[in-house]
Amino acid sequence: MTENVVPLFKDPTPDIEPAPAPVPLTVVTDKPVPARPVRVFVRGRRAVAGVVKHDKTRTVARVTVRHGAYLLGGTRIAARRAWDGRTGARYQRLLRAAEAAGNYEAAGEWEERLHRFRAERHKRRMDLLKAPQDMAKSAAYGTATGIGALLAVGVALAIATKDPADVFTPLMALVELVRLLVVIVQMVWGPLVAVGPWLALAGLWALGRHQSAAPQWSLPATARGSDAGAPITPSIVVTALRDLGVAPLRNAIKDMGDAGAAMLGPIRIAGCGVEVDVTLPSGVSTNEVQARRKKLAENLSRHEHEVFITIPEAARTVRLWIADSGALDEPIGPSPLVTDETMTADYAKGKAPWGQDLRGDAAALSLYQRHLLITGLSNQGKTAALRALALWLALDRRVEFRIADLKGAGDWAMFDGLATVLIQGPTDDHVIDATEMVEGLVEEMEHRLQAPPGTKFDPLIGIVDEAQVAFMCPAVGDDKRPYGGSKATSRYFMAARKIHNQGRAVDVLLYEGTQDPTDQNLPKLVREGAHTRISLALGTESQARMALGDKAVDGGAAPHLLRQGLDKGTVVIASDGIKIPAGQASITVRTHYIDTDTARAIAGRARALRDGITTLTTTPDGEEERDALADILTVLGDNPRVLTADVLKRLTTLSPATYGAWTPGDLKRVLEDAGAEPYKSDGRMVVGRERVARALTNRDTDGSASA
Repeated sequence: MTENVVPLFKDPTPDIEPAPAPVPLTVVTDKPVPARPVRVFVRGRRAVAGVVKHDKTRTVARVTVRHGAYLLGGTRIAARRAWDGRTGARYQRLLRAAEAAGNYEAAGEWEERLHRFRAERHKRRMDLLKAPQDMAKSAAYGTATGIGALLAVGVALAIATKDPADVFTPLMALVELVRLLVVIVQMVWGPLVAVGPWLALAGLWALGRHQSAAPQWSLPATARGSDAGAPITPSIVVTALRDLGVAPLRNAIKDMGDAGAAMLGPIRIAGCGVEVDVTLPSGVSTNEVQARRKKLAENLSRHEHEVFITIPEAARTVRLWIADSGALDEPIGPSPLVTDETMTADYAKGKAPWGQDLRGDAAALSLYQRHLLITGLSNQGKTAALRALALWLALDRRVEFRIADLKGAGDWAMFDGLATVLIQGPTDDHVIDATEMVEGLVEEMEHRLQAPPGTKFDPLIGIVDEAQVAFMCPAVGDDKRPYGGSKATSRYFMAARKIHNQGRAVDVLLYEGTQDPTDQNLPKLVREGAHTRISLALGTESQARMALGDKAVDGGAAPHLLRQGLDKGTVVIASDGIKIPAGQASITVRTHYIDTDTARAIAGRARALRDGITTLTTTPDGEEERDALADILTVLGDNPRVLTADVLKRLTTLSPATYGAWTPGDLKRVLEDAGAEPYKSDGRMVVGRERVARALTNRDTDGSASA
């Protein structure tokens, strides 16, 4: 029975495979736990690295470090300057450098300066020890004197007002003033104390910024990696020469055991730069170095205009002058003509203070018996440079001017009343007047040449500005002779040539200014007749040779390398009237600029040195018969009396044809016949205006004092 019994409920356990046990939650969650912190760490590290490497973060870091370094560097520089100023550290440093360079002469000079500095410092310290005592005495004396003076004023005031209380009124006013000053100081002191440290920090920061006292990586992108303005060292100079592109020079430097150091002389401080002589090895010419001036400047981390190459006396040697970066863009100081109102001039023995050379030394130019030519591109300061020389000459009352400004812009207007002839204008008529003015100089020159030997003459200076207008003038005179041109028939050309040939012997000189020299607007014979040749910026080397001559250009003169518009007033001079370093044919000068208003003031000072001059604005026609007495009254102007010699000069200027041959005896005869004879004043013969005017008024209408 039991075998056939079928259970109502069957146990599923033995027949069905047991289901897998559920996975505990702890097991499921435990598997990724070890990996999650690693991912978080990696992601965090990447985020931090991204932030650190981000351009903005780097920029902020650079800015922070840069400006902090500016402050620290400025503090260090200021401290070092203060230390150098208080001690002999600077002299010791330069002494060691001179000894290292083998320049024992300079070393001895620095040692002498060091001893002198120490002696003067000791004297100052001794004076400081006595200063408190002297100050106390001075304060006591000053206080007593001041109180006494105030009481004296009070007594006078009391007597005037009849009030005894007024005796102390001045003293009480002083006390009130002191109290007011104390109140002002109390008001200002607080803000000053608050702002002062910040101003000091700003000053130190600015000093550090100016000196780039920060790590290279923190500097702006425009300055990083640039060594522009770096100090010039022997290794920099040798490297620059080695990389100049001259194969013999490069090979010679490589073969030298001292890496080329033997080529260099001592590097000397020269004004706003340094100077060094380079002895070139055999097979290398100076011309090869001169022709690569631009590349040499770039190798020295300078601009082309900051490197000058000249040829000294030594054979196979070039002299490099290397400016401090940006120094030539800084203006020089005002002219001594402006700063010294008591200055006078001496045509024969003096020199015109004209500017500064590249060393920073004063450059003075002698104008004695030297014809002058100045040329350059338009708007480079030619007229201002020439006018500055004329203004200095004007301070010598003996110098007579005859001026033709063929631009007519008023640049020479201040010479009205100072020059005997002043022609201003660019037309053919003005050129005709200018030509006749120069021909008048020739007549005066010939008159002087025929005078007895030993006769002394006052300087006569003819100035023609924009002379190219005269050379290019197409006008033709009644005699069929052209005024312009460069042929023997040209009136202006021939007059200039005659003055160049013989004028300096009798102090008749011609100064010419012209633009863009060519054979057409500046003939060869005229430009070579000038003793002093000056050039501002020019366009080409051929123009430079026309302006200064082949010798000067071959010797290193390069006005065509001056920067048009940026080097205004910078001139290159070839003349024996200025101090030029031995072995050089020219010198570069940065001239002082004198503006038109200041020039008027200087001309006014020059005018005050003279008796008064009647300026002609055109040349006279030279009539055959003139009224001499009327002409004498004309040249006297408003002056009560004029020296007879000056009257003769003015008459000659007025009409060279009529009065050019006059002597003092002729003038005396005419005045005596009219009853206005000359007389002595302060021991010198003069002509009185009142006498001449009276004689002219009372003269019989039928009579005449004509020449």
